Amino acid sequence: MDSKRKNVKRNDIISILVLLVLIIVVNVISSVVYTRFDLTSEKRYTLSETSKDILRNLDDYVYFRVYLEGDFPAGFKKLRKETKEMLDEFRAYSKFIDYEFINPSESNDAAERSETYKLLYQSGLNPTELSIQTKDGSQQIVIWPCVLLSYREKEMPIDLLDTQLGKSSEAVLNNSIQNLEYKFISAIKDISTQNKPSIAFIEGHGELNEDEVFDITRTLSKKYSVKRVTIDEQISALTRRTKKADSTTVVEPIYDAIVIAKPARPFSEKDKFIIDQYVMYGGKVLWLIDPISATMDSLMNSESTMGTVLDLNLDDQLFKYGVKLNKNLLLDYNCAAIALRTGQMGGQAQIEYYRWYYFPLLNAASKNPIVNNINLLKADFISSMEATTSSPGIQKIPLLRTSDYTKISGAPVFITLSILKQPADQRMFSQKGQMVAYLLKGRFESLYANRMASAIVESEEIGFKEESEPTSMIVVADGDIIRNQFHIPQGYPLPLGFDQYTQVTYGNKDFIENAISYLVDGEGLISIRSRELKIRLLDMNKVNNNAMLWQILNVVVPSVIVIIFGLVFAFVRKRKYTK
Repeated sequence: MDSKRKNVKRNDIISILVLLVLIIVVNVISSVVYTRFDLTSEKRYTLSETSKDILRNLDDYVYFRVYLEGDFPAGFKKLRKETKEMLDEFRAYSKFIDYEFINPSESNDAAERSETYKLLYQSGLNPTELSIQTKDGSQQIVIWPCVLLSYREKEMPIDLLDTQLGKSSEAVLNNSIQNLEYKFISAIKDISTQNKPSIAFIEGHGELNEDEVFDITRTLSKKYSVKRVTIDEQISALTRRTKKADSTTVVEPIYDAIVIAKPARPFSEKDKFIIDQYVMYGGKVLWLIDPISATMDSLMNSESTMGTVLDLNLDDQLFKYGVKLNKNLLLDYNCAAIALRTGQMGGQAQIEYYRWYYFPLLNAASKNPIVNNINLLKADFISSMEATTSSPGIQKIPLLRTSDYTKISGAPVFITLSILKQPADQRMFSQKGQMVAYLLKGRFESLYANRMASAIVESEEIGFKEESEPTSMIVVADGDIIRNQFHIPQGYPLPLGFDQYTQVTYGNKDFIENAISYLVDGEGLISIRSRELKIRLLDMNKVNNNAMLWQILNVVVPSVIVIIFGLVFAFVRKRKYTK
């Protein structure tokens, strides 16, 4: 018996020692080999390889001041929790990540709070006002779902909340959580980059002027070096040529991307050739083209106008690259409103709002990260477009479309304000959604392949190329999509996408920023936006209709199970020790 007890004791000691050794070995291995396990179905806590690379390459501290602290509704508490978890995830890959959560409304002194709010607003942060229910009724609170990012001597504001038209508050918060990684990583990349990529707005063909693209230019200038360039048939306007030691000539793009925003005059063949060769050498282009000439200015002094075909001499070039812009205008039942003065009362102008079918609200046409989870876009006199079969090797990805209640009017189009007086009839809009923007990527064939004289083809100075490097371009059948409004009556530029008449902010700026980011940085960074986190909400109808059942299941049933388990355990124990 003593021998048996000694063996048991020895085995217990051996087991304990083996367990201790295993614990020590596991700790030693974990200190050398780093790994993390994400057991969520959508890999919620797994960073992309692009994010990991950017974090690992940091050479100085990046500090996050998160102004999402305090007593606020559950949805914002979830946003705070997810923000903290994301920053902790960043810390796992870089020692240069640090953060703090700050309550800007902490002070009981109203004047001090007001001064704090003023400083935050001056830093580029935007508050959100919420009405919450209390025992004494409703109460207005101010929340700052924002981050102020600091790197060396630079600061950058980040809005955590992505508001979207027609979306519930739960969906808005879920989309905001989805975009945390993209927002933080892109901000880290932008603020820590020493040499900014370059972008050129092309001019010389009646494109939008500096004031008309003032807001997007200012926004892009935070990340890129933005210039305005007139091609003027100069071969070196978009590409540089460098002589090497062996006397060969190297041709490369000067700009990472160019923007052609709403040209109004035809392009010469030389300018088209220069743009074509810029693309052949890997240049990226954002085309914002109006196939039809129609503006609201024409309706200022007249009740009607005509939308006529706008000949820009670009149809053959875009067709060769993979898209055809149709000569029509799209009317959409799902549209923005315009404000019209209908009279005057008490010295005040009477303003009424009418649906203006020529201002369609555009939806995402695919899950591409350029348009994934962005707000509706407002278009002005937009046309349809379609992919061609002339370039089978080019990927043609639809980006934007009208709603499934669309009407197509072929050019010339008679445009009249009298349509506002007609009762809205959804049956008039019988066409399905029309594509209005495409992403094209691949190896493009030159428009001038097999068309140029041998002297030009063989010229080393020109460096003619018939097929492009792998590159990409985005084509949108509306030039106004990038144009900001001007404040009435002061006349200063307003934020892109903000409609001063309806006080609604559309997703135009997000689209342009995403498009430029995709063209300049490639798919790596912006592909982070494609990730979707499942929103798991309670079905409130079922909750309300079966409230008693759910209360019993959640309160009574667990208690009964515990009691039954205790009784069974006591019965088994009693029988065992009675024997």
